[in-house]
Amino acid sequence: MSLTETSIKTSETPLGRDDLARLVAKDIAPGSFVNLGIGQPTLVSNYLTDEQNITLHTENGMLGMGPAAEGDEIDGDLINAGKIPVTELPGASYFHHADSFAIMRGGHLDICVLGAFQVSATGDLANWHTGAPGAIPAVGGAMDLATGAKDVFVMMTLLTREGASKIVESCTYPLTGVGCVTRVYTDKAVFLTGPDGVTVRETFGCTLEELQELVPVPLKAASGVGSAA
Repeated sequence: MSLTETSIKTSETPLGRDDLARLVAKDIAPGSFVNLGIGQPTLVSNYLTDEQNITLHTENGMLGMGPAAEGDEIDGDLINAGKIPVTELPGASYFHHADSFAIMRGGHLDICVLGAFQVSATGDLANWHTGAPGAIPAVGGAMDLATGAKDVFVMMTLLTREGASKIVESCTYPLTGVGCVTRVYTDKAVFLTGPDGVTVRETFGCTLEELQELVPVPLKAASGVGSAA
């Protein structure tokens, strides 16, 4: 497929945070056990359906987490790892922090969805430190999620506030995990990463050629993708 082809463009405008969360939720396979990282990934829980039968794990010790709590649903003792009030679904369970990390490290999670500062062309992840003064001084559970989950999805804006691509040839920030990211959801495109480089599954509000001008790594279009625009 030629770089100038537009058959993978599925939206005339970039996706907002909620639209992106809805897309990630749709892509999670039924019956999966999933951890949602802090920040944008927490929005995904609001778009999972009962039919998908997804079980959400939260790092601070809960299986069966529901959507974010609102109004009278809010219980100050029921929060996720990002300290956001959440709900519980029927059958939810609670356990020690050490048991929670055993789930993460033991390969029991099908997918984790994380934010990122940078993702390399081969799937390296940097999401815990930029060197900025006052930044969180330790990697925390992100390292365990990145290495323990069977698939690592990233949700982020494609560009920094300065206009630089967060998808890079190699990460310049400290790594969270090496070669762990399989898919990157951004406001401008969905990228598939791995040993063979970066493939673009679909674009939002731009063509593949326009996307290539923003991203400093070679991009190729996913094969067999038709137009949904």
